[in-house]
Amino acid sequence: MGQEVHKYENLLNRDFTAARPNAKWATDISYIHTAQGVLYLSIIRDLYDNSIVAYRTGTKQTANLVLRTIKAAMSKVKIATELQLHSDQGFQYTSHGYFNLTKEYGITPSMSRRGNCYDNALAENFFSILKTECIYRHKLITFDEARQLIDEYIDFYNNERIQTKTSLTPLK
Repeated sequence: MGQEVHKYENLLNRDFTAARPNAKWATDISYIHTAQGVLYLSIIRDLYDNSIVAYRTGTKQTANLVLRTIKAAMSKVKIATELQLHSDQGFQYTSHGYFNLTKEYGITPSMSRRGNCYDNALAENFFSILKTECIYRHKLITFDEARQLIDEYIDFYNNERIQTKTSLTPLK
């Protein structure tokens, strides 16, 4: 695992709205169970439109999984002003690697209070939607099968799934 090193203030403070894209992101990791074992899914969700900006999967829950997700997100977007990235207090988010990468990209980390899942509700909410609408409907055998299902669902979620709040898809 890792050693807790860096802690950050809760800048998000349950304000799950953003006035523009790429101003506030939420990130977290969830477990996808398969017959082959557990696949870990790391996501970044934009609080402006609820889109999944980037995601990565891995068979180990490591800081590197989170770093790969951030790098994927940053390769897609151009950040002009402050970007807050909100997480829980998992070891991946308190690591030196996370500290260094957020600093390199000019990202301002924000962190939930200990033991308070409501502080990162929008990341948790996406995992609930994904699992209810997709994962739990399948008996996943392999990691590759799970990855393909996740790829297809996130594409559907971003481009086709209508959100009740906006009556639009996240990326439309």
